[in-house]
Amino acid sequence: MHKTRYWIGVASKEHVLIGAKGGFAQFSHGKLGPAKRLSKGDWVIFYSSRERFGEPKMGQQFTAIGQVIDAEPTQVAQFPGFKPYRRQVKYRKSKAVDIRPLIDTLSFIKDKSRWGSAFRFGFLEIPGADFAKIATKMLPNSDVKSTATRPGAAM
Repeated sequence: MHKTRYWIGVASKEHVLIGAKGGFAQFSHGKLGPAKRLSKGDWVIFYSSRERFGEPKMGQQFTAIGQVIDAEPTQVAQFPGFKPYRRQVKYRKSKAVDIRPLIDTLSFIKDKSRWGSAFRFGFLEIPGADFAKIATKMLPNSDVKSTATRPGAAM
């Protein structure tokens, strides 16, 4: 039986919303490595430090949450010369949540004074308890706490 794992992907809010609308996720600009680490049934939350890629307007929010529904990454021709790897994700209807009130409660953020460094590589695994803290804010009407603490459970 697969043990459910929990991940954070980092992308601009604009890019996250495109993926959510299309039912897919790309990590680290479409690299294969991160896409291969996820398994069917894993959960992903996206963190967006910016509203739009390459623009200065800050976002600093968790912007989407969903569950991986495919078994393997697929490569797509997004446009000439760019063929990113994707995972199919069933996104949940959620609200964007500001990270600041959660920083002190999240164990994967080791240095609270330099919290942004936790996201510097663009993709990371987080503990189920941290997932539950974020998901509870994003999905206020669901029972995510028990889901994130039960191995192999799905929402």
